[in-house]
Parts: sequence; structure tokens; C-alpha cells
Amino acid sequence: MIQSRAQVTVRYAETDMMGIVYHGNYLPWFEVARTQLLREQGFPYRQLETDGYRIPVLEVAAKFICPALYDDTLTVVATIREKPLLRIRIEYEIFRGEELLATGHSAHAFCDTKGQPTRPPAAFVAKMSEMFPSQGVERGL
Repeated sequence: MIQSRAQVTVRYAETDMMGIVYHGNYLPWFEVARTQLLREQGFPYRQLETDGYRIPVLEVAAKFICPALYDDTLTVVATIREKPLLRIRIEYEIFRGEELLATGHSAHAFCDTKGQPTRPPAAFVAKMSEMFPSQGVERGL
């Protein structure tokens, strides 16, 4: 399992007139945590793009449990539970302190600059094999 934590503070522009975060604003927070997780593993998005890779979103979902409010400091936890190869599934949890506000997941695939599916960089495959030594190949993610 690979996990990362990112903090965000709810901006006024992310809320409605009641000071409650609009649901569409959770997806950028997922992205903040996802890019931090990849960066911490040695694969910043900018470098992947420079190397000719794209990682488009194939699927995304969110479940809202309790609203986030203006000026809340939130912790977004991103987790990869299974060894990714061609596809990556990342799970998210958003907390205000100890209180769970939302959960979600996203699925991504490696593509070339023309949008065609491709194998990830060899360094990525090696790192994932190191992080998930007991898991074989990806199964239907």
C-alpha cells in the first residue's frame, strides 16, 4: 500500500452562499493528493508529461458524508492499495480533523501524447514492484 496526505484550506470561492463546499470542488482536492502521492514516489506529473506520458482519468466517484465549510483545514488521504501497471486506482478520504467528510476513488491509464494506451515508464514499473513485492500483475482495474 502506498499512501500520501495533503492539506487544503477551503477557500471562499469553493463554497455556496451557506458556506458549504460545492461538490465539484472535491475533485481538484483528489488531484492535489494524487499528484503529491506520485511526486513522493519520484514521479511528478510534470516529469511524466515531459517524458511523453499522460495519465487521464478513466473513472471518478465521490461519496459525501458531511459537508466541508469555508476556512476548514482538510486532510486529503490518497491511497493505492493494489499494484498498478497499465491502470492506477487511487482511493481518497477527506478529513476535517478526525471527522471523515468524503470518500472517493479515481482510475487512470498511461497513454502516450496521442492518447494511445501505453506501458508506464520502466522506472515506474520497478518502483511499483518494489512497493508491492507480493502482488503479481494487475487484475482488471
